Formats: sequence, C-alpha cells, structure tokens
Amino acid sequence: MTTQVTNYQCPSCTGPLHFVGSSGKLECEYCGSTYDVEQIEALYKEKEEKAIEASQEAKSKETDGSTWDTSDFQEWGNEGKDMQAYSCPSCGAELICDKTTAATSCPYCGNPTVVPGKFSGNLKPDYIIPFKVSKEEAITALKKHYKGKVFLPKTFTQENHIQEIKGIYVPFWMFDGMANGSANYEASRTRVYRSGDYEIAETKHYEIYREGNVKFERVPVDASSKMPDDHMDSIEPYNYKELKNFSTAYLPGFLADKFDVSVDDSLERADTRCEGTLSAALRGSVTGYDMCVLKNENINLQKGKVHYAMMPVWLLSTRWHGKNFLFAMNGQTGKLVGDLPVDWVKFWGLFVAIAIPLSIVSSIIAIIIL
Repeated sequence: MTTQVTNYQCPSCTGPLHFVGSSGKLECEYCGSTYDVEQIEALYKEKEEKAIEASQEAKSKETDGSTWDTSDFQEWGNEGKDMQAYSCPSCGAELICDKTTAATSCPYCGNPTVVPGKFSGNLKPDYIIPFKVSKEEAITALKKHYKGKVFLPKTFTQENHIQEIKGIYVPFWMFDGMANGSANYEASRTRVYRSGDYEIAETKHYEIYREGNVKFERVPVDASSKMPDDHMDSIEPYNYKELKNFSTAYLPGFLADKFDVSVDDSLERADTRCEGTLSAALRGSVTGYDMCVLKNENINLQKGKVHYAMMPVWLLSTRWHGKNFLFAMNGQTGKLVGDLPVDWVKFWGLFVAIAIPLSIVSSIIAIIIL
C-alpha cells in the first residue's frame, strides 16, 4: 500500500488518473493512457514496502476467542496529508476524498453547503470493492425505477436532480470467526386418512436435537450512522471475489465516508448476525414436518479478526415536505433500494378529475331510468 501519494499521476503526461469501473483500469483524461492498478502500485513499491514494514512493527495480540481481534488495524499516517475532508453542518457527515474530487453537496441529506477542511488521520481500511456500476448506468436505473409512477413528485423526476447522484464508499466492519451450538425443537407430522365412515387425523410428535458449527468470514456491519441499516442490508450481498486490498488508487472521482460507529458499538449487531447464521442453519436442517417450534437454543461464538472495508454505493438524497428520502444503489451489482413519496395534490386532483365526470354520468343514467 502507498504511504504518501493519493493523487496518482499519469506516467506519460503527469495528469491525474481516475479509476473507471467499466474498464477496471486507471485512465488519464488528458492523454487517454490506461493502466492497471497493479502497474501504478508498482511505481510506488518502495513506499508500499515502508508501509508494510511500519505495520509489522506492532505485534498482533492473541485472543481467546471471547473478544473481537482488532490488532491488524492501521493508521493513515503520512498518506492522509494528501486527502481532502468535507463536513456537512446539517447532518454531521464527514467525508474524505482525494484532492481532485470536489464535493458540492452532502450525499446523505442533500444539503448544498458542504464545508471543506483538513483531513485528520484515522484508521485506514484493509479492503475495498471498487465501483463497477458507472454513474450513467446508475442514472439510467433510477429513471427506470421512477418510470410509470404517476404520483411521484416532479422534484424526483427532474433531470438536473437525478444528475446529483453521488458515488460514495461506505465504511463497513467485517467479522471473522466460528459459531458452534445446539438447539432443541418440538415437531409434529399429521396424517389424515379414512376408515369406513370416519376421517381420522393421526398426529405424531417428535423431539428433535441438532448441533453443529459454522465458520464465517467477513460478516458485514456498516459503520456509518447516516446510512440506514435497512438500506445497507437490502442492497447486499456484495461479491467478495472482487474484494481488493485497499489502495487510494480507487478513490479519485468518489467520496468516502469516515466511520462514526466504532467496532465496540457494532458488536451487538455483529454478534446477532453471526449467531443468526448458525441458528438458521440448524433450523434449516429440520425438514419433513408439518410444524416445528424451537424449544431452546445455545450458541457460542469464537470471535476472530475484524477487518475495515469500504463498499461502493451510489446515493441520491431528496427532501420532500420536510422529510428526507434516501436512495441507495449497490455500486457493484446495481441493486437499488429507496422509498418514494406520493404527491397527494396530484393524487386528489386526478381523483376529482375522474370522480366528477363519473358522478355526472351516473346522474344522467338515473334521470333516464326515472
């Protein structure tokens, strides 16, 4: 990983390089040259080696599995001096990016006033999934999402508004470990048959016991309080096969959110997701019964490493009648989630326009009948 340079320059013309998701390469908008991320990383190999040496100076602490291990976390160090920071006075969002990226509004609340400031170092991510869906593809998907929704306010469908969609890397904690446990279920199976003139229902009851373990890797929990958890859960999953070691080469042209939910504050949600994985696996093994009820369950976690990762998300925020509406799209898969408001003035206007002619026609029919 690089330690100082975040604004990668084109080896041919020294112009700024930008990562383009469709090609998976760094491209120069001045001379048109393209490079693999690995090529550019190789140019800064000496600095990368220094970063690795620095990280190896701290010995990893050993745990007994009762607490999550965060010993691999790294600080930004000198690398942060070439980063730009933005803060939103409205919702408190703190965003970072390279110095070539301009932020004109907050991607979370839509506030046009975003104040630039000096980046203050914090934990550096371990992994990143680069953007794969381009801005043009994201806009097309939004237009398709809006299409046919007659009562959607014009504020949402205006072209200049849709263009305000922003690409942002959302921070996530990712948990590794093992879950083992057991569960008891009460189940039954009913058979209905006829005997002479009688219909007989025969029900058999069973006591079922299951035990097992499951190894889990990189269970995600978003680390941004501004991003609703249900939005992040809804646009999952991400394809971890495209997970890369973090490099600032992926940041040009995008914003990145600084985490404001600590690992400690994420533990309950992480434990719940990890325990739920084993619980669902145990329950899923009980099949062939008409009814199954959990009697008791005992699950233990062997807690391993915690990783810090950045996930790509396209965001569009709009306020309507004092309420904020946030749309989120998985920047890797294109999966979209977001609630839509209803323009009640338009709704009732159309209702009246339809109801009055129908009322007149009904009156005429009634007169003719009489």
